[in-house]
Amino acid sequence: MNDYVSRTWSCTIAKTPCSALGDAYSGAYFSNDGGATWCCTPTAPDQLGTMIPGVNRLAGGIYDAGGDPSVAFDSAGHVFYAGLGFDRTAPPNTVTVNKGTFGVDGALSWGAPSFINPTTAPSTLNDKEWIGVDSHVGSPFQDRVYVSWTRFLFNPITGRYVQSPIAFVYSKDGGATFSDPQLIVSNVLYDQGSRIVVGSDGTVYVFWEGSTRHGTFNSIYVVSSTDGGVSFSAPVAVAPAVDIIPPFNTVFRVNSFPAADIAADGTLYVSWSSEVLNSASTYGADPTCAYFYSGIASVYANCHSSAVWSKSTDGGATWSTPVPILAALDASNRVAIGYPVTQPNGNVFNAPADRRVDSFWPAVAASPSGKVFMSAYAADVVSPWQTCTTPATPTAVGRIDCLALGPYIHNARLDYVVANAITGTTKTVTPNPVNTRYHFGGGFIGDYTDLAVGFDDVFHAVWTDTNQQQSVTWWFGFEFVPTTVNQQDIVTASGTL
Repeated sequence: MNDYVSRTWSCTIAKTPCSALGDAYSGAYFSNDGGATWCCTPTAPDQLGTMIPGVNRLAGGIYDAGGDPSVAFDSAGHVFYAGLGFDRTAPPNTVTVNKGTFGVDGALSWGAPSFINPTTAPSTLNDKEWIGVDSHVGSPFQDRVYVSWTRFLFNPITGRYVQSPIAFVYSKDGGATFSDPQLIVSNVLYDQGSRIVVGSDGTVYVFWEGSTRHGTFNSIYVVSSTDGGVSFSAPVAVAPAVDIIPPFNTVFRVNSFPAADIAADGTLYVSWSSEVLNSASTYGADPTCAYFYSGIASVYANCHSSAVWSKSTDGGATWSTPVPILAALDASNRVAIGYPVTQPNGNVFNAPADRRVDSFWPAVAASPSGKVFMSAYAADVVSPWQTCTTPATPTAVGRIDCLALGPYIHNARLDYVVANAITGTTKTVTPNPVNTRYHFGGGFIGDYTDLAVGFDDVFHAVWTDTNQQQSVTWWFGFEFVPTTVNQQDIVTASGTL
């Protein structure tokens, strides 16, 4: 998880008050009962709960902040946590890996981090890492640990972007040490959002979204390695992808990065989000849907974001035509709820014109028995939202305390939906549509939604939700009279399809 540690702990670290060290931190909750209960909550530097040690200052590390979590397990049940360490206003940054061990009592303890490609160069930013482990018993590379990430390169003088290839390392000793980084993308140098999956025969696959220098559109790419990550094939383009923009009537950020998994029979599945024409009958990349060609207004008028998937039965050499994960929702319009309302000036605010459902941030999980689950957010509801014309200051306080309300606007709300990719059946796991405008100015709502499935064919979905209320006393270092708010939470649900 990414989380924000409150600036309220009474302590000092290297003579610095802990209250000055609250920031975005890396951590993990774990469950030993199939997701019914979760552990643990950090309360102080000597009670870190499951915060990852050794990376951020408040947890004994050297970096201001952390984030971009990814986890994987080996065949012995060890858990590996990959993340980032970085400073807010200076260049130091790194990719990190911590190994976790579960004791006989079920408690989780974390080892010290291994730092991958740490740098102080202003020209380099390590970002968006992903981790995979070969947990397959009998694989020639059993328990080898793999990490990929985006290596952003900038002109050190002007700060201008140069390129962002995907880098890769492997570990043969349980994450204690790693190979030298290698770039695995050939001439596809403008990339982001890598994902690793490992087959039962030890083949490693890395997916990402990227482009060549003269590419008309981005594409979803894949490379493979049959020698434990020592060398890789040339990139194969799965399909073109038209980068999505924030769904209409929202303000949170989005991306088109892929999610992927491999089934027991070796079939590869990959999903991503792309802007598609409302009038299209099959998947394709159309300039009308590309904001950098036709403009944002054209995209909103003619297109919608669709979470799609494709599969390969020949080790990634060829791929099926992409289709929507949530086919019925993708073909439908948003449902208007809560209209009409009266504006502060007395005017009537009616429901908007029909608009197609957007879907995005997909996830994929294949079970050992052959079931394949996929999930995504769907902006399937629109309702009135009263704006705040005079938020309290500073900005962090104003995200909770509004001094004067303003007019209503249309607000897209989200459901999180899981689908059986083989049968097409779906299940909505959100108890109510999610209002994304609570806190953070609506800027973040789901970069790290995901999905897993066990040997019992039960799926476990995780997403960001705002339906639950909490009492807030401290927020971004500011103290409140205890105030009940709808907070952003990490939410899970399990089920079958």
